[in-house]
Amino acid sequence: MTFKKLATLAIAASLATTTIMADELQGRGASFPGPLYKAWISGYNAKTGEKVNYTPTGSGDGVKSIKKRMVDFAGSDKPMKIDKLKKNKLFMFPTVVGSIVLSYNIPGIKDGELKLSEKAVAGIFSGKITHWDDEAITSVNPDLKLPHEKMTIAVRADKSGTTYNFTYYLNKLDSTFKVSKKPNWKGNVVAGKSNSGVSANIQQTKYAIGYIEYSYKQKLGLAAAQVENKEGEYITATLESFQDAAKYAKWTPDNDFYAVIAYPDGKTSYPIVAATFALLPIEKTDTNKQVTKFFDYAYTNGDKIAMDLGYVPLPKETKDMIRKYWKDKGIN
Repeated sequence: MTFKKLATLAIAASLATTTIMADELQGRGASFPGPLYKAWISGYNAKTGEKVNYTPTGSGDGVKSIKKRMVDFAGSDKPMKIDKLKKNKLFMFPTVVGSIVLSYNIPGIKDGELKLSEKAVAGIFSGKITHWDDEAITSVNPDLKLPHEKMTIAVRADKSGTTYNFTYYLNKLDSTFKVSKKPNWKGNVVAGKSNSGVSANIQQTKYAIGYIEYSYKQKLGLAAAQVENKEGEYITATLESFQDAAKYAKWTPDNDFYAVIAYPDGKTSYPIVAATFALLPIEKTDTNKQVTKFFDYAYTNGDKIAMDLGYVPLPKETKDMIRKYWKDKGIN
């Protein structure tokens, strides 16, 4: 075979590979919805034969990737305000609601047995509370034998929408907390990349506590605290308490659905919830239609999967608003 024929075959193979990759939607970003997107993608592929790839790299990486047009869509738990969306020529809409739990690894203390007051949560993550038998914790847990052991605080190493929503919540407890995707934590800190990294650090470290998305807690069988909410009630992390919290979310297409719903009202509401969002590049109309086709499938067929994993599906009226938003933007 001549060199010319070899070169021609190589170019043909390269073009074939490019075509295959072009047919596979590429997404990356928030790890918060990672387990759910994986399940949705599997069901979508089984029903339609179409391929979607989503890599849970963290919200910061997702935003960076979509700004540089490295992916077809991005996931972010930190919503972008309308001026930044316009600057970066992006569309945005919510996909699902989840929750952030305070997971702990204290030998002898089972899932849901530990109660944490707002004072205790603020003290732990500010670095002011350093041991498990601190009075702020023992005072609301009189029946638990909490040890005089130093805490390890498990946090995110990457820019994170989960962290953004968690620090938004902390700021409501104590205004000295800075709302940030990557704050400078104080205390005995261990950092992990993505929700899976933080979860692994909690699982592997005795006397650790950290913030993770609920489905990661469920998957690994980790313990999570009852957390005091805005009404002074101690709320267990359950789908029902997340649903109660999600009722207070207010979205409108007028601002591309921008809303931060952490720290909701309601006596039965779990106090740390967050929506996660999809970001699409305005100019890629044809690709965007494929992305919205996938999310329309998820909205129509994915509620049970979402609830089984501990997420709260969007209300029907919100989904209908999003579908109209797609139509108005010419991407459905």
